[in-house]
Amino acid sequence: MDLLEYIEKIPKAELHLHIEGTLQPELLLKLAKRNNVSLPYSSIQKIKDAYQFQNLQDFLDIYYAGANVLRTEQDFFDLTWDYLEDAHRQHIIHVEIFFDPQTHTERGIPFSVIISGIHKAMERAKKNLGINSQLILSFLRHLPEESAFKTWEEAKQYKHLFVGIGLDSSELGNPPKKFKNIFAEAKKDGMKLVAHAGEEGPASYVREAIDVLNIDRIDHGNKCLDDENLVTEIIKKGLALTICPLSNIVLKNTPCMEEHPILKMLEKGLKVTVNSDDPAYFGGNLVKNFEAMATNLPLTKNHVYQLTKNAFEASFIDESLKEQYLKQLDEFHHQFA
Repeated sequence: MDLLEYIEKIPKAELHLHIEGTLQPELLLKLAKRNNVSLPYSSIQKIKDAYQFQNLQDFLDIYYAGANVLRTEQDFFDLTWDYLEDAHRQHIIHVEIFFDPQTHTERGIPFSVIISGIHKAMERAKKNLGINSQLILSFLRHLPEESAFKTWEEAKQYKHLFVGIGLDSSELGNPPKKFKNIFAEAKKDGMKLVAHAGEEGPASYVREAIDVLNIDRIDHGNKCLDDENLVTEIIKKGLALTICPLSNIVLKNTPCMEEHPILKMLEKGLKVTVNSDDPAYFGGNLVKNFEAMATNLPLTKNHVYQLTKNAFEASFIDESLKEQYLKQLDEFHHQFA
């Protein structure tokens, strides 16, 4: 089995995936027509042509415009099911899905509509596709903490449907400490805590997310490499980083894939994982991210195995299921490495 086939078939986990960022152009046009939403794009190609970003904010502007077509429970179901079917084709057996309720409640969509549509698709995927999935509610950091608290009050009655909270959207100028109180509140309610830090923001944002928000896992975290003491601390704490290679290139946080630091991070002892972030916008799903690494970096099967193992170990699934998945992974690797 060559490396690309190994990448395709190895059982995988994905920990950094925004469900709104899986909205493919074909589904975008379909939902716009269904809901009578006007779009500035007349064809799939024109949508793809618009996906040229200079930075995170360029992407977010189009991301939020695309989310506007999501109106009904069926829309959120279709969005989630579309991703989970693709996940099944990629041999992903566990995924932790971010959703951004404020993106939708701010325009009048009830929280119940959002989470019901997503959760029903997750339940169907578990039954029909054998994919285990968990939800993480992400707060938008460009909005005030008061807005996050308002969302949290709405979300509490559904908290049995998600496992943790996160923090995403525009990083620069919105440091983690801005959300200290809501993270402390969610921790009391038994939530796992993650936060985007060190994507565009400095290494100090990563440190803040760890020391002030007390996160369980770091989303992105690339800029930790600017602070060797921070790297040492992350390794000591055993915190995983959910790295998104294609996203880093498209948003110009890394010049090119040949210069992506993920293997250096692995060699340093950081528990890094590979993820697709917003695959509809950034050039590909989880398998495509691994393939881009294989083409441009000295990636080996052992690297792929370790990166995948890290993802299962860093997941929020219960220990018995985690052991089952790790055994499945080990058996695959021993057979085909």
